[in-house]
Amino acid sequence: MKFLASPASLKGVFAPREAAALLASGARRVDGVDVVEAPVADGGEGTADVLHAALGGEWRTAVVADPIGRTVAARWLLLDDGTAVVESAAAIGLPLLRSEERDPLRASSRGLGELLLATLAARPTSLLVGVGGTATVDGGVGMRGIVRSWLRDIPIRVACDVRNPLLGERGAARAFGPQKGADPSDVEELELRLAALEELAPYGDLPGAGAGGGLGAALAAMGAELVDGAELVLDVMRFDDVAREAALVVTGEGTVDATTFEGKAPGAVLRRCAALGVRCELFGGIVREGFAAHALSGRRALAGEDLVQLGEELALTLDLA
Repeated sequence: MKFLASPASLKGVFAPREAAALLASGARRVDGVDVVEAPVADGGEGTADVLHAALGGEWRTAVVADPIGRTVAARWLLLDDGTAVVESAAAIGLPLLRSEERDPLRASSRGLGELLLATLAARPTSLLVGVGGTATVDGGVGMRGIVRSWLRDIPIRVACDVRNPLLGERGAARAFGPQKGADPSDVEELELRLAALEELAPYGDLPGAGAGGGLGAALAAMGAELVDGAELVLDVMRFDDVAREAALVVTGEGTVDATTFEGKAPGAVLRRCAALGVRCELFGGIVREGFAAHALSGRRALAGEDLVQLGEELALTLDLA
């Protein structure tokens, strides 16, 4: 009986591969279970690592600016087919800042531009850019100031972890500014700044335009294709081929809420498994009211033990006769 461990990241606690390894270690305590680790992502934290686990490739590093201008070593992945996989968060991610440093009025996407230029120097055949998990809400102004027109000569797909537009209640500033450190007055200032970027206006209503603090719209304006990050990653890692042979797929993330089913990887896994007729169980470090999922303790210090225990408990539900 095959047990497929396919979690996304538990943000700030475990990357997808770490979470998958913990679930798998618990499932392996049960005799007769064939355990496979197949972590998933959606364009946010751990996307490149998930694709490396599934497809291999070569890690490379560039020294770039972080969101507030300090230097940081950012990894990117060159796949065997020549595709370069770049995570925006590697250069300008929210986890690079301490809580007191979070200031989206100041944070710049310049470092992503530097990372993209370093990637282009390796002459990849195409770019896959994940835009989730950034500390910025600058509409890509910093990034565009660095790359200028260099990106127009290469195919680019942007893996969006959300489907939000650029502006409005569900836009980059109002929906995501507060979690990046913006107070109510900051949010309104950020909204005004984004609205003033006339070159982004034709792309503002595209699904994913507001991803990465407006990076979705910025990259679309430079010729990139915005795609559903979760579906793209699952396709590239050939998830369906692995999952259709499983008796049980276990997926989840740090918080299960409405966004889980609006572009996040666990929601995509659930849909894929339903289409394949494969049992799938969802978990969350925290599960919001009204959503059906296995809730972990919610205590960061116990998250590893929680995942091991859950893996074992779910493995025991398999019919091993």
